Amino acid sequence: MNPDLARLQPYPFEKIRALLDGVTPADMPAVSLAIGEPKHSTPDFIHQAVSANMGGLANYPLTKGSAALREAIAGWLTWRFQLPEGSVDAEQHVIPVNGTREALFAFAQTVVERRADAAVLMPNPFYQIYEGAALLAGAEPVFLPCTEANGFIPDFAAVPANTWRRCQLLYICSPGNPTGAVMPLETLKQVLELAEQHDFIVASDECYSELYFDEDQPPPGLLQAAAQMGNTAWKRCVVFHSLSKRSNVPGMRSGFVAGDADVLKQFLLFRTYHGCAMPLPFQLASIAAWNDEAHVAENRVLYRQKFAAVMDILAPVMDVKMPPASFYLWPTTPVDDETFTRELFARAHVNVVPGSYLSRETGGLNPGANRVRLALVASLEECIEAAGRIRRVTETL
Repeated sequence: MNPDLARLQPYPFEKIRALLDGVTPADMPAVSLAIGEPKHSTPDFIHQAVSANMGGLANYPLTKGSAALREAIAGWLTWRFQLPEGSVDAEQHVIPVNGTREALFAFAQTVVERRADAAVLMPNPFYQIYEGAALLAGAEPVFLPCTEANGFIPDFAAVPANTWRRCQLLYICSPGNPTGAVMPLETLKQVLELAEQHDFIVASDECYSELYFDEDQPPPGLLQAAAQMGNTAWKRCVVFHSLSKRSNVPGMRSGFVAGDADVLKQFLLFRTYHGCAMPLPFQLASIAAWNDEAHVAENRVLYRQKFAAVMDILAPVMDVKMPPASFYLWPTTPVDDETFTRELFARAHVNVVPGSYLSRETGGLNPGANRVRLALVASLEECIEAAGRIRRVTETL
């Protein structure tokens, strides 16, 4: 067996199962705010695009995806992030992938050179795929704390120079999971300056970029920062986007990576051996999704309604702040996060994720401790019901 498998930590939901083992939930309908799986309806036009193209199942798809899909993605990136016209070449700068989870993991296997001092840096708390990808690529994960004191954005200036020298890959996530924090353009430019200075690649997970609350301030992206710095060859930049949250199609497993042509050439080589190609019906449905913004705006309206309702219920009794983006709340708990999670399950039949399960202790600090992640993915009615139950439990602790 690969000895690095032994270095992997249990996934948060495995820990939650163990935490709740033997606990009898309250006798009321369960409401889960734990898994970040969108529950809004998939738009009808996407269903229709899939069903109208089922004949494509008779053909092997290309790992690189169709030219039409790559063109649609390049066009969306250019429009969304105000990139110079023609700067995203669909032939060189874009690869469709079957969901960004797989791509985020596989990317580290491609770009990390196995050396004794190899390091992959990532935010803390974080999406656990980053850690597993680093470990199985033979690198040391280095965790950059994201706390309320730093606005839940890593303090890149505080990272020692010798750590940057070992860094081969930096994962960033904006908007952040689980905090919803958005990196400003100046911070993204700082990251790119560090990458150039210390010779590493930046992998920007931007899967929540279309779930924001101020229509006049969409979250900026890494390619946007690069373009403003004159880096329209996207050197050292790779971004990851998905239709799962944007278009409510998590089961379609449709996303893409885009950026540095030299890096993506090697990633495509890796994927020809490892990655699965996206089925043609899903490629054609993805083209339709990337070319439509009306359903995305409607999706944001639904999330705004839920956040407004839940904040009204929880803010009077919890330390909880409205994030600028994503579909998560990241409140402080009145007792430790594991106890709070058990109490919510036992007394209110509400499922949440302990914040400490999404983080790692470094320097004696677990930045997720005494917080929980609430994913407002259920219906408005269910979110309101869950918030009311959480409030009642909180008021008694």
